[in-house]
Amino acid sequence: MALAITIELGDADLQHFIDAMKKAQADARHLSPRQIADAASKLLGAGRDVALPDFIAERLHKLDEMIAMVNDEGFALPDEDKQRVLACLTYFANPQDIIPDDVPVLGFLDDAIMIELCVRELRYEIEAYEDFVDFRNREAAARGVDPASLRTERVEWAEARRIEVIDRMRKRRGQSYHSSSSWKPTLFSFRS
Repeated sequence: MALAITIELGDADLQHFIDAMKKAQADARHLSPRQIADAASKLLGAGRDVALPDFIAERLHKLDEMIAMVNDEGFALPDEDKQRVLACLTYFANPQDIIPDDVPVLGFLDDAIMIELCVRELRYEIEAYEDFVDFRNREAAARGVDPASLRTERVEWAEARRIEVIDRMRKRRGQSYHSSSSWKPTLFSFRS
């Protein structure tokens, strides 16, 4: 028997998460992008060690996708866009989150909510990355090569597709790939 539960976050609730994100970002100012991604990966490892409800496990998968996006050398997310993703990952790099992760089941609830907020904030980046990975996998299969081997190779077809999906992502946000118009975050911001 499945049970649907809807959580509505009002302005005060959202502000609570925004404040937690700002604190995490302040705490992470000394960390490099790699350290942020690695620290966020630890949450995934902790999630693999316990039985989690599906709704939390599904969101952890999205976190894994965000981490992969910033680490994927083949996708080579431009710095400005990479900062958007890193801004979201800082919360998961902070071991002092809202509900400690060692609290059974509920310890990952705040993480699942924050992941959902980040996924909404990064919907165009995530969509572009999923499209790029799908394209890379299809092209690798057609060429009879392992997609993992294409991560570090800069081949023409991957570069053209990468630029295309990043341009589409930015157009949806109201800016083009070649212009660096001032992007303003709707939920989170991060250091330059």
